[in-house]
Amino acid sequence: MESIDDIIKGCLKNRRKAQKQLYDLFSAKMYGICMRYAKNHHDAQDILQDGFINVFANLQNYKNKGSFEGWIRRIMINAAIQKYREKISNLGVNTLDNELDYNEQTVEYDKLELNELIEIIQSLPSQYRIVFNMFAIEGYSHKEISETLKISDNTSRTNYSRARNILRNKLKSEKKVSKLSNVVLK
Repeated sequence: MESIDDIIKGCLKNRRKAQKQLYDLFSAKMYGICMRYAKNHHDAQDILQDGFINVFANLQNYKNKGSFEGWIRRIMINAAIQKYREKISNLGVNTLDNELDYNEQTVEYDKLELNELIEIIQSLPSQYRIVFNMFAIEGYSHKEISETLKISDNTSRTNYSRARNILRNKLKSEKKVSKLSNVVLK
């Protein structure tokens, strides 16, 4: 197998074999990232495709600073954000308080599979899902989120808080909580 540097050089020379190698090397992991931001598998595929188009179009801009996987990851996140940017800007903060059930009940602790957690995250409204992923999973600050999405810091904080409440209540209603969900929802 070729080194990542050789694969990158091949991609820069528009060699299809190298492009396929790069795609094969990173597509599964990047698809997982796309799934967190997407509403469904079809949207995740679109984001992945757009992301790899951007990777190949901007590969000459990669300067070997930081990990290459991190660079691709950032492009995938940006592709996801771009897909939903207009929708998020138009929606801002939704009032979903009526949908939230604040009933404190005893939660039976089951093992929640990662796929189930991703499904629950995908069920969030777009503006909440994007902010939740950026803050809780990717580690962006609310300031960075507000600048990227062109929303206020307070809107970012409110969307994140509401996303957590919705997720917490869905997990409670399904009586499923895991270490992962506890970490994500703390």
